[in-house]
Amino acid sequence: MKRSVLIFLLLGVSGFIFSQNYKTLYDFKAKTIDGDVFDFSSLKGKKVLIVNTASKCGFTPQYAKLEELYKKYGGDKFTIIGFPANDFLKQEPGTNDEIKQFCQANYGVTFPMMAKISVKGDDIHPIYKWLTSKEENGVKDSKVKWNFQKYMVDENGMLVDFVLPNVSPLSDVIVNWIKN
Repeated sequence: MKRSVLIFLLLGVSGFIFSQNYKTLYDFKAKTIDGDVFDFSSLKGKKVLIVNTASKCGFTPQYAKLEELYKKYGGDKFTIIGFPANDFLKQEPGTNDEIKQFCQANYGVTFPMMAKISVKGDDIHPIYKWLTSKEENGVKDSKVKWNFQKYMVDENGMLVDFVLPNVSPLSDVIVNWIKN
């Protein structure tokens, strides 16, 4: 009897250790740039490129390449989600309305944009906490280095990888990930 209980306990503990339940993208909601609630579970079956953006950054022209990528591959299998953030040298000082107008007027952005958030620090948005914490995503830890860092999430809502801000949205790494 003692031996059976001990085996049961050992199996239970090892099962607990190996069955860590990580979150997926689908566990999150965020406000859109228009103030509506966006449920990421609506993206099931799509690859998602998540990008923290800023309007007054040296990388801001990447909006044009992101839009080009979205127009070419966006649809049933792929989308881009932009998250404006003011975390790096205050390069996104505008309101959500100002950011939206800037993106549309200067770059014709049509991919979904969320409301301005923090991507680091004490007030980090939960989705970025998930993206940057292996404890939550089950894949890897990372730090958002600057504006326009890009996170790749697969069709099952799992983090795949990320690319640094200086990597073009049209890079082979991103395009091949979308196509394969």
